[in-house]
Amino acid sequence: MGFREIRTLIDLKKVIAVGEGIHTEFKRKISDPLSVISEMIALANTKGGHVMIGVDDDRSLVGIKYPEEDIYQIDTLVKAHCKPALDFTTTSIKISEKKSVLILTIEKSNKRPHFLLQGEKKTTFVRSDDMTVKASREMKEILRREKSRKDIRFSWGEFETLLMQYLEDHPYITLNEFQKISGLGRFSVSRKLILLVLANVLKVTPTERGDIYSRVP
Repeated sequence: MGFREIRTLIDLKKVIAVGEGIHTEFKRKISDPLSVISEMIALANTKGGHVMIGVDDDRSLVGIKYPEEDIYQIDTLVKAHCKPALDFTTTSIKISEKKSVLILTIEKSNKRPHFLLQGEKKTTFVRSDDMTVKASREMKEILRREKSRKDIRFSWGEFETLLMQYLEDHPYITLNEFQKISGLGRFSVSRKLILLVLANVLKVTPTERGDIYSRVP
């Protein structure tokens, strides 16, 4: 586990004091249940962590009255809308006589990428700093293949050299920028970036505006 375990109110307050991040998401209440499932999927696809129900964005402990009902709702929705099946554990920590904080703990999954199913729509998410973002086609492929990294083969040629020269003068590059400077088709550019990430030459950072690629230090 690459994140803090929460068993007591003291543990909870320590994690909340740090704020939201790559491992932590706060929810005042479950107003949009599928949004909570999206957060859980993002954590499972990235580095694992906690979704805390009953904690406001300003880090205040507001609590919920009926954590058992929320657990049932989340469990039902995960089974219906998350593929492959997503494992998680729940912890309820009392903050007052009538209210508790519900903690959903999700480990980094060996079955990633997990998807949110809504009718015919199939979407997956990843965590980037304190945000959950929709995963790109490239990110989905990286998630799928990074578990084994056995079939990573590529040849270093003029376009890889061009890319690294660009990154000597710029902090990062996007798929569209690489396509523009190389003149290659989108599929070829996508494949090269995926392979370079899997080979640990590049680091990919998902953002709301799209993935950015930078050199691994």
